[in-house]
Amino acid sequence: MIRQVPLFGIGNRAKSLNASAQERLNLYVEVNADPENHVLTYYPTPGLVTFVDFGAFPSRGIYQIGNFNYVVNRDTLYRVANDGTTTSLGTLLTDSGRVGMSDNGIQLMIVDGANGYILTLATDAFAQITDVDFPGGDTVTFLNQRFIVNEPGSGRFFWSALLDGFTWDGLDFATAEASPDNLVAVFAEAGQLILLGESVTEIWGDSGAADQAFVKIGGGAVEWGLGARWSLTKYIDSLAFLRINRLGQAQVCLMSGASAIPISNPDVEAEITGYGDVSNATGLAYMVNGHPFYQINFPTVGKSWMYDGQSKEWHRMESFGGLHRVQMVSKLLGSIYGADFENGKLYKIEPDVYTDDGQPIARELTTRHINTGDWSRISELWIEMESGVGLQLGQGTDPQIMLTISRDGGHTYGNEMWASFGRVGQYTRRANWHRLGRARNWTFKLRITDPVRTVFIAAWASMSK
Repeated sequence: MIRQVPLFGIGNRAKSLNASAQERLNLYVEVNADPENHVLTYYPTPGLVTFVDFGAFPSRGIYQIGNFNYVVNRDTLYRVANDGTTTSLGTLLTDSGRVGMSDNGIQLMIVDGANGYILTLATDAFAQITDVDFPGGDTVTFLNQRFIVNEPGSGRFFWSALLDGFTWDGLDFATAEASPDNLVAVFAEAGQLILLGESVTEIWGDSGAADQAFVKIGGGAVEWGLGARWSLTKYIDSLAFLRINRLGQAQVCLMSGASAIPISNPDVEAEITGYGDVSNATGLAYMVNGHPFYQINFPTVGKSWMYDGQSKEWHRMESFGGLHRVQMVSKLLGSIYGADFENGKLYKIEPDVYTDDGQPIARELTTRHINTGDWSRISELWIEMESGVGLQLGQGTDPQIMLTISRDGGHTYGNEMWASFGRVGQYTRRANWHRLGRARNWTFKLRITDPVRTVFIAAWASMSK
């Protein structure tokens, strides 16, 4: 008797491949609330188009105010308009390393560790903060009319005079109290000041007092620290970041108020923990087609992961066969811009572009295990896709999908088998393969590298004894 077996799922590659070999590369899953055909649909992640190129060195920070993005590249602060026009505004004392950026509506403040700088927005005047009481800062935020910085290499944070990033008082500081660890970052969120240390996170708020602007809220603390300073970013109505506890466990979490909950699952966490030192991880967030994404990059091992708040699932991201190109993002006038981790390119992130800066994007999907318990035969396997998406010219005129089969739980795969999924206008074309042999355990890997729209709807195998 022949039976039709569905192949798609939403799991991740498990700590043991025999448990699950499922993976999605540069594909995100949408869970259909009212499925006409199938519950799951896999869509292509956005592509990248060069918008501005600052040269050979990566940008250090990007920040949006009004109708402009402000970008620090090397030792220069630039203003970038939405037509790509760049204007040099000032020079920093350093030319490498990430910078922190924040504004108070009047001034843009930048910190690079030892130094701070102010751009007066109304006049474009740019100057270093020279107040002898300014402590430096790795990160900067703004709350209740004051800039706030973490003092590098300590558990202390300082705040500025009201609406004036040039003026600091050596007595206007406080110390995170719950642990003697150093502060890694400060972040203002929902009217509260979040102090993220190496092993503990605290919540502070406005004290209402003139001489002590901020006070700790409540008596407790979150017993997790910020594992990577630049993994921290605003995500929907929460904060997303990589956190680490005293035992060394790494998790990606969302924090809203005093509650921090993990969004990484055990399989993703096992993968991340296996990377070793993750302190240089970078995080970014944006929304495409109703899907709020949080992406985290691990430069040491060249891996990128993305969490999708719509499906609550994870998938891998990749550019040119390695780390995804974008390390930080900003939004401006309806567009999303991303800065490259290796060079000075600033990209537009485009949902309807299917290359990364002109280079192919590999899209790959590994199915669930089909374990029949006994020898079974597959007479046909077919893929339901959005077909007829071929291009008029060049690579992708007859887009191809590659199939490889594992018969040992996802450990090894056999020969590549190719099929077309439709030249332009061939909307009824279906990719299929016949007479795939016999096995007890089947796992299928599908891969597409043509620069075309790639939408997977379902996959089925006709199986018999």
